[in-house]
Amino acid sequence: MNYESKPNFLWELMTWPEVKAYLQQMDTVILPCGAIEQHGPHLPVDIDYFDAKYLAHQVALACADPKPLVLPAIPFGVSYHHEDFRGTISVTNDALSRFVYDIGMSLAKNGVKKIIILNGHGDNAPTLSYAAQMINRDAHIFVCVDTGETSDVDLYNLIETPNDIHAGEIETSTTLAIRPQMVQMDKAVDGTLSFGSKYLDYDSDRGVSWYVRTSKISESGILGNPTKATAEKGKIMWEHMIQHLVKFVETIKNTPLEDLYQSRY
Repeated sequence: MNYESKPNFLWELMTWPEVKAYLQQMDTVILPCGAIEQHGPHLPVDIDYFDAKYLAHQVALACADPKPLVLPAIPFGVSYHHEDFRGTISVTNDALSRFVYDIGMSLAKNGVKKIIILNGHGDNAPTLSYAAQMINRDAHIFVCVDTGETSDVDLYNLIETPNDIHAGEIETSTTLAIRPQMVQMDKAVDGTLSFGSKYLDYDSDRGVSWYVRTSKISESGILGNPTKATAEKGKIMWEHMIQHLVKFVETIKNTPLEDLYQSRY
């Protein structure tokens, strides 16, 4: 984000009177949440954090005025399964859920009525969904979590690699598209996974949720095939992610809270 001209939707850059005034016309916020964790030998450890923050900013920019407010991104996530690889910083499910809950309750006290948690790290999803439930229970506001559901189907149609879920064809392509200087392609290796059952495949419509320490199924930390990544694929992926999220955010911010509970959106 270029701060030479101050974006009018970034919560942290506003004064308190500016926040108060903005909330009189916009009741929707986006909370990006990521992780700092290994992404193979070829990508930096900030991928999930940077991408969640970047996506939130791009979505807000593309939204109609008044734009949704974007909160400072949460950098740390539930990453215990990557801890065998240095550079990973993990917090517990309890710590993250409580932190997000406290943020949500504070937002509600500010007058926010709708929170869209934009999750850049898949393994945060159960924890963030739990926090969202608790915020909804106690603050009676709308809270949802998007972990790629609005666009994953499009992304997987663009790649060749099965079970491409971490530091593989998708994440390497999206990074090549916006930060090519951060990708060390000469160190990328094929980490394609095959589990022998569609019920265990991570990208299967019939796959069940299951958990494993990454080092047990990958020596490099890669779960996918980054050697098939290209910047061109990445640009299309970003277009899909931004386009679908803008449509979703516009629906949420333009629908009164009482109607959200009655409408199928």
